[in-house]
Amino acid sequence: MMVPMAESMAGVGAGFVIVGAGIGVGLLWAAGLQSIARQPELQTKLQAVMLIGAALIEGTALFALVICLMTK
Repeated sequence: MMVPMAESMAGVGAGFVIVGAGIGVGLLWAAGLQSIARQPELQTKLQAVMLIGAALIEGTALFALVICLMTK
């Protein structure tokens, strides 16, 4: 049996995970678009790196979200 406060804090933790992932992906794409604006010839390489980075952020966020929700 879990402590009631731990159960309620799991929802708060899940919310922080989602907000953090959103901020992370937003900052990643903002920096990537600035890089593309400065050097348009590197667009395909930068887009590939940005997509891989976004996938890693989302994967980590999904893992953390599952861990938070498992404690409920």
